[in-house]
Amino acid sequence: MAAAGQPILYTCAGSRGLRASWAAAEAGVDIDLRVLPFPPRFRAPEYLEENPLGTVPMLAHGDSRMTESCAIAHYLAIIGGADHLVVEPGQQDYAEYLDFTYHADATITFPQTVYLRFAKFEADKGWQDAGHAYAKWFGKRLLKAEQRLAEREYLCADRFTVADICVGYALYLANRIGLEEYIPARLAEYLSALSDRDGFRSAIESERAASEAAGHSRAV
Repeated sequence: MAAAGQPILYTCAGSRGLRASWAAAEAGVDIDLRVLPFPPRFRAPEYLEENPLGTVPMLAHGDSRMTESCAIAHYLAIIGGADHLVVEPGQQDYAEYLDFTYHADATITFPQTVYLRFAKFEADKGWQDAGHAYAKWFGKRLLKAEQRLAEREYLCADRFTVADICVGYALYLANRIGLEEYIPARLAEYLSALSDRDGFRSAIESERAASEAAGHSRAV
C-alpha cells in the first residue's frame, strides 16, 4: 500500500461510497476522503476528469481506479490486511461470501436506485408508479438475505465480513429513502446491530464532517 500512496475516495455523503468508507474504518485504512456535491456530474463537472462516468464512489490508488462500491470495500479490506473481514478460498462460506457481496449491489441496491430516480429525483416526469413498482421489487429481493440470517448473526463464516458491509448498506439506504416498510423484522434487527459497530459510526461521522467542511448536502 505504501508504494501506491494513500487511497483517495471520491464520494457523496450517504451514497454507496459509504460501503468503502465503512470498510476503510473497519480495516484501519487511512483514506483521503473527498466528498463531492450531489450529483457530482452536474455540480462538480471537474470530477469528470477523474471519472468520466461522473459516478460515486471512485477509489484512486496509485495507477488504479475503481468505481464499484462492493469491490472497493473488498479491496480496502485486503490492502489493510484485515483478514477477518474477508473469506478466502478454502475457508468456510467462501462461495457465499462472494455471492452475497455481489448480490448486495446487483440485486438489492439496483431496484433502490431505480426507485429513487423514478419516484424521487424525476417525479415530475410522471414515473412515480414505475418507481413504486421497483420499491416492491426491492422488498421481494430481500428474501435471500432474510432466509440466510434466520439463524445466523452474520452472513458468512460466523463473523462480520465485507459481505455484511455491502448488504448492510443497502438496508441502511432503504431506511433513508423511505423503503423501511419493506424490511422484514430479522433484517431490521440485523441492521440495528451493524449500525452499532464502531466502524459504521466512524464512517458516518467522517462523511458528515467532510461533507460539512466542503459545504455539501447529503446524497439522498
